[in-house]
Amino acid sequence: MSEAADQLRALRAELVADLALDGPGLRAALVTATDAWLKEVLGNEYDVALVAVGGYGRRDPAPYSDLDLVLLHRSRADVAAVADRLWYPIWDAGVGLDHSVRTPAEALRVARDDLKATLGLLDARLVAGQAELLDEVTGPLRAAWRADARRRLPELGAATRERWATAGEAAFLLEPDLKEARGGLRDVTFVRAVAAAWVGDIPGEGARQAAERLLDVRGVLHRRAGRNLDRLLLQEQTGVAADLGLADADALAMQVSSAARLLSYAADTSLRRVDELSITRRGRLGRSREPAREPLAEGVVAQGREVVLARNADPAADPVLVLRAAAAAAQAGLALAPHALVRLASDSPPLPEPWPREALDALVALLGAGDGTVPVVEALDHAGLWEGLLPPWSHVRSRPQRNAVHRFTVDRHLLETAVAAAAHTRDVGRPDLLLLGALLHDIGKGLPGDHSTAGEVVVRELCPRLGLEPHEVEVVAALTRHHLLLPDTATRRDLDDPATARAVADAVGSREVLELLHALTIADAAATGPAAWSEWKAGLVADLVARAAAVLAGAPAPEPTRLRPEQLALAGAGEFAVLVQESEVTVVAPDRPGLLSRTAGVLALHRLDVRGASASSVGDMAVTVLEAHPRFGSPPDWAVVRADLRRAFEAPEWLAHRLSARERDYPAGRTVVVPPRVLLVDDASESATVLEVRAHDRLGLLHAITRAIAASGLDVRAARVSTLGAEAVDAFYVVGPDGAKLTDPALRESVVAAVLAAASA
Repeated sequence: MSEAADQLRALRAELVADLALDGPGLRAALVTATDAWLKEVLGNEYDVALVAVGGYGRRDPAPYSDLDLVLLHRSRADVAAVADRLWYPIWDAGVGLDHSVRTPAEALRVARDDLKATLGLLDARLVAGQAELLDEVTGPLRAAWRADARRRLPELGAATRERWATAGEAAFLLEPDLKEARGGLRDVTFVRAVAAAWVGDIPGEGARQAAERLLDVRGVLHRRAGRNLDRLLLQEQTGVAADLGLADADALAMQVSSAARLLSYAADTSLRRVDELSITRRGRLGRSREPAREPLAEGVVAQGREVVLARNADPAADPVLVLRAAAAAAQAGLALAPHALVRLASDSPPLPEPWPREALDALVALLGAGDGTVPVVEALDHAGLWEGLLPPWSHVRSRPQRNAVHRFTVDRHLLETAVAAAAHTRDVGRPDLLLLGALLHDIGKGLPGDHSTAGEVVVRELCPRLGLEPHEVEVVAALTRHHLLLPDTATRRDLDDPATARAVADAVGSREVLELLHALTIADAAATGPAAWSEWKAGLVADLVARAAAVLAGAPAPEPTRLRPEQLALAGAGEFAVLVQESEVTVVAPDRPGLLSRTAGVLALHRLDVRGASASSVGDMAVTVLEAHPRFGSPPDWAVVRADLRRAFEAPEWLAHRLSARERDYPAGRTVVVPPRVLLVDDASESATVLEVRAHDRLGLLHAITRAIAASGLDVRAARVSTLGAEAVDAFYVVGPDGAKLTDPALRESVVAAVLAAASA
């Protein structure tokens, strides 16, 4: 390694190790030291200019970012030797390098068709050499960028949308990419490029501060990882938070989310300006004919792709205007214009309490707009208007959910639930209460205690202020309190046990609440993520709702609907049988202890994850229905699985031997953040004790648990097995050797210990 390379590596390492340098200080020191080193290596050369572009050109590099450099020259024949003298020490020092060597004319020619090259040169900065060479590029480049904006900016907009689709939204991801995701640092470059074309505004102070915050987080992330890492991984978040002086990883996530939201809003505004280029009349930029104005509501007008206030609108005299404008924008699928938001934020007085009916109707219309809801509410929140309307929103804004099932922060989840609920407004008698329940069902998160109970308290205080009648408040409060009731009960309790439907009916109290709760359950699951819902779970919830509705109506409970005619026919034949339909596996066998355990064990042998299961008895036969998916790769040969299931029922010792061999093949040790929990519930069934297990899921977990239950001498009368992300939530209806509930304290204690040991292995 050359002496120059040693110097570069040492000076950068020294700066990164100096913890007295904070984010801005470290960035400035890296730029100053690297510039000085490059000047020294280049020396006093003629007809060349060493130019920094990209992040290095903007003076905001992270510790392990690549150096983006362009060597401009005036047709020097020996320029390759000059470039080698620069590039090789950088490579030898282990520093990433993005480089090019061009004359000014070549740089301009490349930039005409290469968007990345153009964006880099828009941030060009002279490091060493002759400034005139850079001037020959930057002036013509910026003029060409403005002149050709109608062609180049749509290309930039399309690339931005494609990047967002790939990287997701930084504000709502558990592990956001601080650079590439929507609301990340790359969007600052996008906004600056649109502004350079004189089409949009330069980033405002709020956006600049947000970018500085993400740069600080990215710098600490690089330091801790010791490499060029832009994704804020979960395992790094606690350390990054501590280094930034934050309380914990949640505080870090909330700061990142808030910063990303500001940048997303700025990028959205710039993108609308780009889109408007294709709908305005051709002419000089900035002099296009003003788009036609179309009235949408009292005081609200559509203009182009935005909603503005009418010329005679007076927010100070019309407190409902903010909600009326928001509802009109969302229903039309348009954005609220930034200047309209500024005026509404500065001039709108608080709504009277209780709200007038027009205000409540406008809020419901905003929530019922489907996909148009989220961007409009985000704009209101950006302007500080949303929390003024709904003060409890401060508890959930940008709050992360440390649960692999959830895709979004709490506030975004609530909005997405309202969007999903809008699709079910034709299915319920009170669509307005469904939408309000969707918006508020998790409003208790961030408050002490159980979020459902805490949320109910918030709703009972908030909803009268919104203008709801007392009976309407009771309904929304019930939706908040019981929004987990249906999925939890359907997946963890025996629906054939009369106590199950009766408990649900007693909790909801009315057919109206039950109907709304069913729709809210579906919307909540859709907004949570794909792991939160399946056809199997949907069928269980629908069955439970039908049974609870029958109880509320005083009618006989409907017959079980979970077993289809072909499954019942197999049970009626009285012989061992296996039915496979896509991911559903039905096993029918003579009822005997340990059947569920053997079934689960065979599926584990074939690397199948059981994500849902139910066990029922039909006469002397047991019918076990499982939702099984390959852990990886293609599905197994089901003929072999059938043969192994039959063999396991005929020779249990064969299964035990095969499982022991399989367990030896897997490496020992895995990280479990929370230990498993085992509970015995006595009042959930009239005839059995419910044994509930919550544990980190793993291959063979169901087999291990059910084997421990069988070894304890218990019989599983029914089972409800579900997997939520990486967590298993299983419930087993068990009876003792006497066929009754578990009452012996010693037996209860030994069963809990055995199952806990099995779940912990």
